[in-house]
Amino acid sequence: MARGRVPRAVFDYLDGGAEGEVTLQENCRSFQDVTFRPRHAVEVPRCDLRTRILGVDLALPALLAPVGYSRLMHPGGEVAAARGAGAAGTAYILSTISGHRMEDVKAASSGPVFYQLYLLGGRGAAEAAIERARQAGFSALFVTIDTAVSGMRERDVRNGVKELICGGWMQKIPFLPQVLSRPGWLVSFLLDGGMPPLPNVVIPGERPMPLVDVNAALASSTVTWQDLRWIRELWRGPVVIKGVLTGDDARRAIDEGAAAVVVSNHGGRQLDCVPASLRVLPEVVAAVDGRIEVLMDGGIRRGSDIVKALCLGARAVLCGRAYAYGLAAAGEAGVTRALEILRVDLERTLRLLGCPSVAALDRTYVNVPPSWHA
Repeated sequence: MARGRVPRAVFDYLDGGAEGEVTLQENCRSFQDVTFRPRHAVEVPRCDLRTRILGVDLALPALLAPVGYSRLMHPGGEVAAARGAGAAGTAYILSTISGHRMEDVKAASSGPVFYQLYLLGGRGAAEAAIERARQAGFSALFVTIDTAVSGMRERDVRNGVKELICGGWMQKIPFLPQVLSRPGWLVSFLLDGGMPPLPNVVIPGERPMPLVDVNAALASSTVTWQDLRWIRELWRGPVVIKGVLTGDDARRAIDEGAAAVVVSNHGGRQLDCVPASLRVLPEVVAAVDGRIEVLMDGGIRRGSDIVKALCLGARAVLCGRAYAYGLAAAGEAGVTRALEILRVDLERTLRLLGCPSVAALDRTYVNVPPSWHA
């Protein structure tokens, strides 16, 4: 449905990955390597899907991951996604690269809302965003560490994303047919004001950063371990490190005061040919050894995927594309439908496993390839 509603450039931005998309494909394929070990002849009259993350209670162990440029997918963008998450009893994570003001996003949700931080615009802009997030009531800060530069997303190059966003009219002409082929989206886009600046990236004394500056800004805003010490001084709530793929980085995150880590390869959108998130999850869980919470994202498309991640030690998962397809297809209603699909899938899988709750899931419910233990 999303493919039929939005222009190819927008859909491929959502759907695609970096370079040859090896990691993008492996994120999903790796779930096939883990098989279930069900307990049969077990009655499960009710499944408890609740979990507790970063001090907040959630109705299901799936959070909505930060997805940049959500307002291009649907005018409701981050506000619609946050409202859908709150209605489902789960948390929403707002990207720095968002089209709606963080205050509006927080107000839209009846559930917890977290903020994902890039250092776009430098430390001054980041300090201002952190203070705004604190005052608005965001309860945790997710710091992404895998974006030293933007990944080479070849679909975006082929579709002329750069030309459509910041090129002149002559540069746009070859790529306009894909936009004109989606008149409903185009009307909504124009009525929404076209290409808005980034309202949550404001350098002190200046206007919000234009959308066209993002890729260049990422190259000069790398997050280092030293930056995390500065961030911890500004933010007194939980700090989560997103983009961990090794046990060494997980232990370093603990040393820097992280409350949790997210095992993530950015949905296969940054460095291609890194392992699938599920494949490295056991290594990170072992390195953490229960000292902090472990979350995971990458390749979550079904409730059974969530179950497998929890069995391998994740406290919860982050879903990105799984709800963003719904957002692009039908706004808030699409997000609600996507989350309901995952919830029903999750409950069905638990019943078929003979497991009464997500809290009871462990390695005994799955078979893992021997090579994953190496």
